[in-house]
Amino acid sequence: MANINRYDPFSNVFDDFLKGFLVRPVSSAAYDQADGLNQARRARIDVTEQNGEYKVLAELPGVKKDDIKVEIDGDQVSISAESRAEREVKEGERLVHSERFYGTLARAFRLGQEVDRERVVAKYENGLLELTLPKKQASAAKQITIQ
Repeated sequence: MANINRYDPFSNVFDDFLKGFLVRPVSSAAYDQADGLNQARRARIDVTEQNGEYKVLAELPGVKKDDIKVEIDGDQVSISAESRAEREVKEGERLVHSERFYGTLARAFRLGQEVDRERVVAKYENGLLELTLPKKQASAAKQITIQ
């Protein structure tokens, strides 16, 4: 089975143009670095459904397991993670260009059915968070006796 990804050659061109010229002055490396620390990005996810459960794969590159937070409320799932800048600055060294991201990754979404929070399994390895979210069993309709 092949995965189909939408290719948009202009996805970052317009944002980069606005970032550098129209919204604020032409940026310096120090300004970009400070701005990147406060910026939240959306975590990229895949959600599949099989055998009465949802599987969620979320890309969280450069994040430590202790910095990941997952919250489940009914059918809503929220994932957030903090990637910290751990950069060693050497004497006389100046950062010329940096594209690595440091800051917050977050994503919240709703599933089609409530999740059984007691049976949720979460695994994190090599920047990939895997959540197994069993569906909550729907209660059967109950006949009410009228007195």
